[in-house]
Amino acid sequence: MWQVYLALVSFILTLFLLNLVINLRSLHRLGRDKADLLGTLPFISVLIPARNEASVIGECLESLCRQDYPNYEILVLDDSSSDATAAVVDRIAATEPRVQLLHGRPLAPGWAGKPFACQQLAAAARGEWLLFTDADTKHEPRMLRATLDYARKEKLSMISGFPRQQTVSISQRVAMPAIYFLILSCLPLWFVQRSRKPKPGLAIGQFLFMHAGDYREIGGHEAVRGRILEDVWMGFEMVRHGKRHAMVDLSLLVSCRMYDNFGDLWRGFAKWIYSITSVAPWSIGILVAGVTGLFIAPFVMLFFHYTPVPMGPYEWSKVIVLQVIIVLIMRILIDRRFRHSRFYSFSHPLGISFMLASGAYGSFRRFTGAGVEWKARTYKSDSDVS
Repeated sequence: MWQVYLALVSFILTLFLLNLVINLRSLHRLGRDKADLLGTLPFISVLIPARNEASVIGECLESLCRQDYPNYEILVLDDSSSDATAAVVDRIAATEPRVQLLHGRPLAPGWAGKPFACQQLAAAARGEWLLFTDADTKHEPRMLRATLDYARKEKLSMISGFPRQQTVSISQRVAMPAIYFLILSCLPLWFVQRSRKPKPGLAIGQFLFMHAGDYREIGGHEAVRGRILEDVWMGFEMVRHGKRHAMVDLSLLVSCRMYDNFGDLWRGFAKWIYSITSVAPWSIGILVAGVTGLFIAPFVMLFFHYTPVPMGPYEWSKVIVLQVIIVLIMRILIDRRFRHSRFYSFSHPLGISFMLASGAYGSFRRFTGAGVEWKARTYKSDSDVS
């Protein structure tokens, strides 16, 4: 029995390593090539939903105001912030005519906070292209030019991607790379990228660049009004309506600091799992079992020097060592590509364990009806928000 289990884990890890390598090779690194925009330059609306973002919104706006693309506006919606978010935006808008502050309406029933804010921003936008981005992002000057150029060349309705995640605390450096690790190891994004036909993919809400006409054709954010993970569902809606979208490597152009402290990190991971269990309650069991068996168990068995019955001339401990090496190679490849600290690559089992623990907490709150808290709002199972 142990022989079958360890052989199966080794086989699956090998497949995931192969998938990761192909994903990284096929993932276009936006900004690596010179953008060559010909003809008219369409108007672009940069749209930022902001709720209690006073500490980061200034740097975000300053980076966006330095774009080398000439034809764009920046709209910021203050979503009932209790801090100085609006004051910071007003101060910048006083000297930057591109920047405009909007004041959000109270959250409507059946809506999650971010989709409601984005819907209001889109209603005020004048651009032929829309960029939804978060207040905790920073952008290189060539970002808009490079993104538009790639969207035109590939005939895309939407571009999303992987920003460089800025990590400053130990907990962030341990846990944050685990997100990209799981996505790029387990999902065959290369298959989506190679297809000229719309196929289910992925979208990350820190950066959603969309053609305005296609966005409105699928119903805008109203189509995902009750989704906490509105970015993922927006990608599904694009595919459902026959639109092509692509994931790219944004690490040369966009950086993001998602969480300020351990508590935000914990609540953020819990929110993701809460949303998944809202759609498929049984999925948490499969997720925990699969992730534990593949990415944690080899380290645990190696730590305790657990050696089952040998097979032939080889001891199974050598197979466990091989599994650990495969996982660490995968993690090092991720950290190298997205410029994470390689020293923390060896903390990988701790990062995965943190994700599972916070996910279990989110699942517990889902099944007990306690709901999940995000941005000082609590979403419960009876609120039509998932």
